[in-house]
Amino acid sequence: MGNPNDTHTKLVPGAAGFLLQDVPHFTDYLDHLPSYPNPLQNNPAYSVVEQYFVDEDDTVTEKIVVHKESARGVHFRRAGPRQKVYFKSDDVNACIVTCGGLCPGLNTVIREIVCGLYHMYGVRKVLGIDGGYKGFYAKNTITLTPKFVDDIHKRGGTILGTSRGGHDSVKIVDRIQDRGINQVYIIGGDGTHKGAAVIFEEIRRRGLKVAVAGIPKTIDNDIPVIDKSFGFDTAVEEAQRAIKAAHVESESIGNGIGLVKLMGRYCGFIAMYATLASRDVDCCLIPESPFYLEGKGGLYEYIGKQLKQNGHMVIVIAEGAGQELLSESLQSVDQQDASGNKLLQDVGLWISHKIKEHFAKKKMPINLKYIDPTYMIRAIPSIASDNVYCTLLAHGAVHGAMAGYTGFTVGPVNGRHAYIPFNRIIEKQNKVVITDRMWARLLSSTNQPSFLKPRDIAEAKKEKYPANGILDGKIVKTMSMN
Repeated sequence: MGNPNDTHTKLVPGAAGFLLQDVPHFTDYLDHLPSYPNPLQNNPAYSVVEQYFVDEDDTVTEKIVVHKESARGVHFRRAGPRQKVYFKSDDVNACIVTCGGLCPGLNTVIREIVCGLYHMYGVRKVLGIDGGYKGFYAKNTITLTPKFVDDIHKRGGTILGTSRGGHDSVKIVDRIQDRGINQVYIIGGDGTHKGAAVIFEEIRRRGLKVAVAGIPKTIDNDIPVIDKSFGFDTAVEEAQRAIKAAHVESESIGNGIGLVKLMGRYCGFIAMYATLASRDVDCCLIPESPFYLEGKGGLYEYIGKQLKQNGHMVIVIAEGAGQELLSESLQSVDQQDASGNKLLQDVGLWISHKIKEHFAKKKMPINLKYIDPTYMIRAIPSIASDNVYCTLLAHGAVHGAMAGYTGFTVGPVNGRHAYIPFNRIIEKQNKVVITDRMWARLLSSTNQPSFLKPRDIAEAKKEKYPANGILDGKIVKTMSMN
């Protein structure tokens, strides 16, 4: 597939001491390109806007919490419409593709890209690529119009279909050229963005005037730099239904245990936020925080104490938690899916069995109910706040592509939408920082032990993380998956 990290990093020192980590522009590799006035200035919907366009010098800072002696750090180019565009509306031939797993809000992003191009810029030619990256090889495309996409935001999934893998950058760019496409909108997670980065490099190598814009999608919220990914709020909200059901089941019978497995392959954001929102959860287990079953301070001991004190309990576990315990128990062999993600064993079923087995040996009867809502959560439509967020992401991508930017993804950084180079999105994954205050809030809410041994705590504090806050006077960074 090529190396996605080959994407050129464009660094521009700012006069005030910051470093602009800029995104590529057509003028970086194409000479004598004409530009045109932005048609938004004649759009009646924008007639009341005090300032039509984003100033070219506007940037968004990656860090907002700094020491007084700190350097001004890295900034990104602010997203939004520019005074000049590099496409005539009639010349635009755009396409949209969705890749990877399902996520609430996919159809909303599709809808708003189509409607944004149509209503803001007068673009009439938008194609949907059917079935992810593999769809570029086929001739089956979908013509997208505002009428066609009018109510798709009310449905879950993606009307374009999706798939994992199937990435051949040379063949994909060949098809892009054959079809005369000059704007490519790619909706997907870190694996999809790695593919998008390679597609951009191939387009740049050929000297094509084709904008490649990414919209970051991951229900797990594991994409770095941006504040959060779309669909995450919906996932946390929907997870409440499963937790409530587990709570009702557990408290309706003696020694009842409700066990809920939520999404979170490498990170536990959904499990953590759903637990904090619920207040009915007695124990939350995530991939970032190791735990053990046997012995003093272990999970079995805590379950026993909770059942003796309260007669019931609710456990939430992320799908990636405890995989090392599972691998040791089942002697499993690492396998990967078409996107390169590790195929996980079902930790929910495994730990359910282990808990039952342990308390059966202790002659202590328990009633455990296991609930797995993961695919139900992925497939629902997005809630109102995510719909609004998806609109902002889609419009930001459209404004950037029309302005001649390429090889970028769009997302909020400290509350302001920015254009972010692909390499920053794909270099590592965002993870829960277990030495941060948010995890401490969870432990305080559930009253569960940390399950961490002194050695584990020391190792967690030594981890090298991307910056996202300050703890005990030191900059804390988010854990890399490396």
